[in-house]
Amino acid sequence: MAFDPTALSTRTAPPGTPLGRFGATMPLAAFGLNLALLTPVVVTLALKVEAVAPDTKERDLGIVLGIGAFLALVSNPLAGRLSDRTASRYGMRKPWLLGGTLLGALGLVVVATADDVLMIGIGWCVTQVAYNGALAALSATLPDQVPSARRGAISGLVGITTLLSIVVGSLLTAVLDGDLARFLVPALIALALVGLFVFVLSDRVAAGRPAGRLDLKAFLGSFVFDPRRYPDFGWAWLTRFTFVFAAATGLTYLPFFLSDELGIPTDEVPGRVAIATVAAAAVTILTSVLGGFFSDRLGRRKPFVVVAALVAMVGLIVVALSGSFTQLLIGEIILGLGTGCFYAVDLALITEVLPSADDVAKDLGVINMANALPQSLAPAIAPVFLAIGGYPLLFVAGAVVGIVGALLVTRIRSVA
Repeated sequence: MAFDPTALSTRTAPPGTPLGRFGATMPLAAFGLNLALLTPVVVTLALKVEAVAPDTKERDLGIVLGIGAFLALVSNPLAGRLSDRTASRYGMRKPWLLGGTLLGALGLVVVATADDVLMIGIGWCVTQVAYNGALAALSATLPDQVPSARRGAISGLVGITTLLSIVVGSLLTAVLDGDLARFLVPALIALALVGLFVFVLSDRVAAGRPAGRLDLKAFLGSFVFDPRRYPDFGWAWLTRFTFVFAAATGLTYLPFFLSDELGIPTDEVPGRVAIATVAAAAVTILTSVLGGFFSDRLGRRKPFVVVAALVAMVGLIVVALSGSFTQLLIGEIILGLGTGCFYAVDLALITEVLPSADDVAKDLGVINMANALPQSLAPAIAPVFLAIGGYPLLFVAGAVVGIVGALLVTRIRSVA
């Protein structure tokens, strides 16, 4: 049984951020956090690892990303649970937004100045924990502040800014010189945009009796839910997991695919990644806006999610079979068509199947485990596929998983 996300928790006073201000600044905060977190995933972390350990770059990148993603897997729902229980007079979400953004910037400085893989890994783990804590709080502000019928449009804007952050990050990497600038500039942009959102946010404030102590049982409960009691939430989780797994196979190893499969010189890789992401963004922005708009107007979520996921997987297969950069661009454009609509509508769908009105951030943190876990599993599994059939086989395998996930959303019953 899903709860009505517009209903107020019995533990919180009603928030009052004007919808226009929220709709303008929340996606900007999402853009900033994703810029700081995804730019390393897409390009700069791979380049950094290759610079310090060129002979073992695939293995070392997989280890760094895998451990970082595992910590993200833990920190996101835990931060969400703690955010739901925060009794600060400044609000439930603001302390986590600011604290996570500041600590994440520190982690990126460690990565930028590292001269071995160990320090890169330490810095990246700090970065993942911190920014995922901030993202957990940010995600919770959507059901906190926005009526269900209006979430598709804002989700569409968030979907746009997510991909736009990858585009801007790729462009910054191409024009900035030096590791410190490439890692620190995105972090400073994130801090400025999150600070703006915190300034305008009329946050939920805990009212009445404070929540009890977070004991071991409650701690472990931050990472689980009962799929028998909330089956729609379970299917939504699996749908997001499979899509992100498919995307992670292509996104994480795109720089290596360009250099190793297409023979592009290493110094040209950042520019080519930027071109590919700009091409994808051009169509992703369009489908994010249109997908969220028409999903709200028609009152339908599942058909948009299914079709968008299938289109995206076709694009990933085209990328896998590319023999030239032009063919890869075509695949990236198709992938972008599906990805934009998927993330825009899927987020709105998820907010409509959350189990509890009192644990919004915790439950969204559990969903965000579906974002983090594939980033750990994909690098761990990738060497097997790379040894058998290289990057093309890895990308095709990811697409197959994504196609299966596209069909799982049809099992959801409480949302059209």
